[in-house]
Order: sequence, then structure tokens, then C-alpha cells
Amino acid sequence: MELPIRYRGRQATSQEVAFIRRLIAQNPDDSRRALSVKLCKALNWVQPNGTLRDMVCRGYMLALDRAGYIGLPAKKCSPPNPLVDRKKPAQIGIDQSPISSGLKNIRPLKLRQVRRSRLEKLYNSLIEAHHYLGYCQPVGEHLKYIVFADQRPIACLAWSSAARHIGCRDRFIGWSADSRRKHIHLIAYNTRFLILPWVRVPYLASHLLAQMAKAVAVDWQRVYNHRLYYLETFVDKDRFAGSCYKAANWIYLGDTTGRGKNDQSKKANRSIKAVFGYPLTTDFRRHLCGGRQ
Repeated sequence: MELPIRYRGRQATSQEVAFIRRLIAQNPDDSRRALSVKLCKALNWVQPNGTLRDMVCRGYMLALDRAGYIGLPAKKCSPPNPLVDRKKPAQIGIDQSPISSGLKNIRPLKLRQVRRSRLEKLYNSLIEAHHYLGYCQPVGEHLKYIVFADQRPIACLAWSSAARHIGCRDRFIGWSADSRRKHIHLIAYNTRFLILPWVRVPYLASHLLAQMAKAVAVDWQRVYNHRLYYLETFVDKDRFAGSCYKAANWIYLGDTTGRGKNDQSKKANRSIKAVFGYPLTTDFRRHLCGGRQ
């Protein structure tokens, strides 16, 4: 029987709660983390790359505990959270002399995936210093790129896990709520796109988007062991027209409602964003809808 608890797409049932109670009773000395690892293994609750969904599982168990369905052991320790009071990226100086040229004069360009590499700090620094949103540490699956012309960085892009629910996107794809929960990981979201302010190269932005569509699909498969079938982004309509996305054949799908994912007021509380999508395959709907189209 289903219970009134749903966490990150997982619906609690009386049978599962009974199993968790037995797991806790059979392992009285285990910490909450040890219990969540055992539960992940028992339920085969893993990411597409095979990594246990340990943190999500802990949040699920905590939700059940707070609702009174299970009794978790007391916390044994409170390790420091690296996301709390995170320092801003240190500024790294680079050559800022102007680059003003035609696109053909700075090619070939090199797109380097820099997450977990020595260049990641440079990416963080450039985004913090020159992107209007600054740097924010991504969570979940994500990749970071620096684009080089010769040896000089000229642009930065980042891709992250997709937003769980966007009305105009979900209608465009045509998937059910269940298909969305099961296949949302097959979409990547372009969270940052920065051409450094001293770079003035016509058509550079749309050219990079076209190149990135190929590169991110390959790198995502390599890093996370699953394919991508669709890309998306949001463009702040108060600041930008989205011209480079249109020029790169991204599809304008509509606008956001201006409400956050946890909004309860039903009223806009942030800027309206234009939603753009880019299918990576002609049969993307079949994959995202679970083979039904």
C-alpha cells in the first residue's frame, strides 16, 4: 500500500517501510550512513553509472523518520558540510588583451572538459569574475568546459542535471510524469555560458553551441556511463534575446512561470526565463518516453 511520502520521485509503500524497519532492527549498531548504504544495495538504488544513491537514500529515510514511519538511530557525528560557508573561487590572472577577429582566424578551437582537472580552478575563477550570476557549485551530474584559442581561454560553459519539471519542455517532449521521473537524467542543462568580455568574434557563440552539442554528449557518456538525448537552457528575458541559441538551431519552447521549484504562493517571484531545447537525436522522444513513441 502506498503511503503519503514521496521523496525525489520514490513513492513510499508499507512493504518498503516494513523492510526498512527490519533492516534497522537487524543492525542496531549501524550509523545512518551504514544503513543507507545497505538499503541502497538491497533496493539496487544506484545512479546510471553504478554509484549508490547514498545521499538521496539518507534523505528518504530521514523523511520517513520525521513522518513517524521508522525510527532512525541517533546521529553519531555531524561531519562538516563543504557547501556551507564555501569561499568564493580565488581570482586567477590571465591575458586580457583584446581578441577581435573573424571566427576563421582563431580556429581551430579546443573544448576542454575541466571538471576534476587542474584547470577547474581557472574555470571557477573566470565564471566568478565575469559571469553576471557568478560561480555556484553544481550538484549532481555536471561537466565544466573551457574553450581555448591557441593557448588562451576565450569562453566557459557548464552543463548540469536537468530541472525536474518545466511545463513547456514537458509538453514538447510529451512524456508522462512517470517517464519524466525515470528518464530526466537523459537531459543536460546548460547552466553557464560565458564568452570572456575582451573577446569580440562574430558568430562565436552559436559556433560554440554547435560544437558543444557533440562534445558534451560524448563526455557525458564517458563520465556518467549513460547517453544524453536532449539539451536545454533558460535565458533571462530581461537581459538577453537568446539569439545565439536560435542561430545554433535550438528551439524556443516557451517561458517559465517565474516561480521556484518549491513555490507555494503560485505567484511569480523571479525573472521570467525563455526555455530553449536541443534534441540530440531524431528519436529523442522515444528514449525519453520509455520507448512508447
